[in-house]
Amino acid sequence: MQADLVIHADWVVPVEPSLVLEQHSVVVAEGRITAIAPREAAERQIEARETVHLPGHCLIPGLINAHTHSAMSLFRGLADDLPLMNWLSEHIWPAEARWAHEEFVADGSRLAMAEMIRSGTTCFNDMYFFPDVTGRVAAQTGMRATVGLILIDFPSAWAADADEYFDKGVAVHDQFRNDPLVRTAFAPHAPYSVGDAPLRRLAKLANELDVPIHMHLHETLAEVRGGIEQSGQRPIERLHRLDLVNPGLIAVHMTQLEAQEIGLFADSGAQVVHCPESNLKLASGHCPAARLLDAGINVALGTDGAASNNDLDMLGELQTAALQAKGHSGNACALPADTALRMATINGAKALGMEASTGSLTAGKSADIVAVDLFQPETQPVFNPVSQLVYAAGREQVRHVWVAGRRLLNNRELTTIDLPQVLGRAAAWRERIAGKTT
Repeated sequence: MQADLVIHADWVVPVEPSLVLEQHSVVVAEGRITAIAPREAAERQIEARETVHLPGHCLIPGLINAHTHSAMSLFRGLADDLPLMNWLSEHIWPAEARWAHEEFVADGSRLAMAEMIRSGTTCFNDMYFFPDVTGRVAAQTGMRATVGLILIDFPSAWAADADEYFDKGVAVHDQFRNDPLVRTAFAPHAPYSVGDAPLRRLAKLANELDVPIHMHLHETLAEVRGGIEQSGQRPIERLHRLDLVNPGLIAVHMTQLEAQEIGLFADSGAQVVHCPESNLKLASGHCPAARLLDAGINVALGTDGAASNNDLDMLGELQTAALQAKGHSGNACALPADTALRMATINGAKALGMEASTGSLTAGKSADIVAVDLFQPETQPVFNPVSQLVYAAGREQVRHVWVAGRRLLNNRELTTIDLPQVLGRAAAWRERIAGKTT
């Protein structure tokens, strides 16, 4: 049997099915997984152009960051320890008005992708201005991305009004329509920043183009109260009235939920993205992720942007999600390790409509693979590799990353990103944003 690549590892965690395969190998041809086989059989039967031996390593599907604002990595640490609306209105939005243009987005996105690859993320769902630039950088880098076709009621460097946001969004959608790595989603910022008329137009267009809608929703108690004051309805109720609560909705944060709202989401098939670290840092509230999962809702995991997290480390997010669920519910069995890993892999793929091609190590799917070195003091001895991944492993233990069979990280070295150049650009932006240069 011919193959392009065979990876031999001590453990393979396919995610689907939910099990751990010891002393197994992943076989790759033409960018796809063709087999997962016991190592001895693979060594006998497979003739590969490249063979990678990884003793002490665990292979998992590439992690999927289901919500982030990649270019905002250049605002990391700019305005910490503030509540959401103060952070946004007094610091982030003014900084964006001055700096968020194509060069900023290209450099910030590349910095974010370097960080994400080095922490095992192979796919991200982005929401930011100049999505065409982020998509182009992702394609150059070799990462999977869903870029958000941003919509917001106020003008920006990207668009002056609703018509221009829609026109540019459709153009970006057309640009990446046939791209093997880059997809699109409509990205209305939030209920409090987008009015009814553009949301109605968005609902119709998203249905026509079969494109998901990625939106912050019920992020804070203040948002919910403000929605009631403005429209007489809680934001979820308002979106339901506008026919937006459906399987194509990717609702981010969801920290303020009543029982009937959970029931509505369960019945609708809408998706939820949990961002525990950002919610903790901004004191936004707690997403009841375990309750949502128990209700049959697909819950994915995201980091949010590095300006509010302050990292894009999905392994860290796994641990926080699992621990927060236990602490908040008072139930040590809430959101176990294997569920947390599903949230960061197959659940993210389902939220983005990509479960047929990624999210698990399954024959026929794309070879989006991450190798984590568990033969380190921090993760020894290994009784359960999934538990070690979630509760003990750090992103520095991610050694190799492949997307569609192409290696993007080789023994911690990025292969498609010039890291010294990226760091130099980040330092230059720090000087400009801090006011030391113009």
